[in-house]
Amino acid sequence: MYPEIMLIPMREELTRAGIQEARSGAEVEQVLAKPGTTMVVVNSVCGCAAGKMRPGVRMALQHTQKPDTSVSVFAGQDREATETARSHFGGHPPTSPSIAIFRDGQLVYLMQRSAIETSNAPAIAQELARAFDTYCVKTSA
Repeated sequence: MYPEIMLIPMREELTRAGIQEARSGAEVEQVLAKPGTTMVVVNSVCGCAAGKMRPGVRMALQHTQKPDTSVSVFAGQDREATETARSHFGGHPPTSPSIAIFRDGQLVYLMQRSAIETSNAPAIAQELARAFDTYCVKTSA
């Protein structure tokens, strides 16, 4: 665990973009229980989170189509929140960072660390925008 003071800029990089933080398992469950689409960002200290994932997520959120709700958990720091989020990742191995999209509480998309570390921020943003267009489209009743 890192001193919280070191993590403030890493947390704020996402919260300034409108992503709420979940710091407990109950907060994660509450967000995932909401109807509609939810993006869950597993934040981390690693270099690929700083140089690629967080900037890519911020860019993607400028896209016209986006999830109804976005939340982040911080791997290695907010352990319960992170474990709860990952428990919904359909048996995929835990990686940090990672980005998941849920529709009505069901996992529909997951970008693992392997895809993040081999991409740059604009490519991550482009892929997330594609996922938003695919999974976050509002349907009319």
